Amino acid sequence: MKIDIYNFQKDLKIKFKSKSLLLRALTHKSANLEYNNEKLEFLGDRVLGLVVSKKLYELFPNEKVGSLDKKLASLVNKNKCLEIGNSLNLKEFVITKKKPLLGICVGLQMFADIGYEETETKGLGWIPGKVSKIDNQNRKYKLPHIGWNQINIVKESKIFKNIENNSHMYFVHSYEFIPEDKNVISATTDYSSNIVCSVEKENIFGTQFHPEKSDKLGLQIIKNFLNL
Repeated sequence: MKIDIYNFQKDLKIKFKSKSLLLRALTHKSANLEYNNEKLEFLGDRVLGLVVSKKLYELFPNEKVGSLDKKLASLVNKNKCLEIGNSLNLKEFVITKKKPLLGICVGLQMFADIGYEETETKGLGWIPGKVSKIDNQNRKYKLPHIGWNQINIVKESKIFKNIENNSHMYFVHSYEFIPEDKNVISATTDYSSNIVCSVEKENIFGTQFHPEKSDKLGLQIIKNFLNL
């Protein structure tokens, strides 16, 4: 699909200095062009980290490095996500009104009752279970698990329409969700053990892998969800 840069800027009411950079930022890898937004995404994550770190340094000039590290970590964690979710009345939206929700990576893990990351953290409790660190089997498996892995679709799921079994998806994680009810599991992946990588419970969907990073098949999953 060709992007109309002129009308795009007109709609946003913003004029970009570099049209080529803008085009690259809007181009997914699945377009199979010479350029895409993967490196820009990597750079963006680091710039965001730098901006937050700089702000903390300015706000707490007399704090030690260890204390600043803790403050930085406290801004991006499950407890903070839970706090924000509650402030947005997410429970009413999902549980009461039964609106579809897709949790990706940590978003999936948030559905659990409890997580055992650096500290014990409470989850939303919408799908009973726990989050634990992947067993790397004495460093036989690298953590975090980063890269492409096949998924084994174990039951029919609305978000897997037109997705073949054993398709490859992109993962970035060190922890796994272990649900109490195995019937909610829609797909698994083999990494150290049989890891849950997708769940479905009524209107609640979750993937441990990143569909937004998983080429055309990942975009198909997002499309399936949007069409619910």
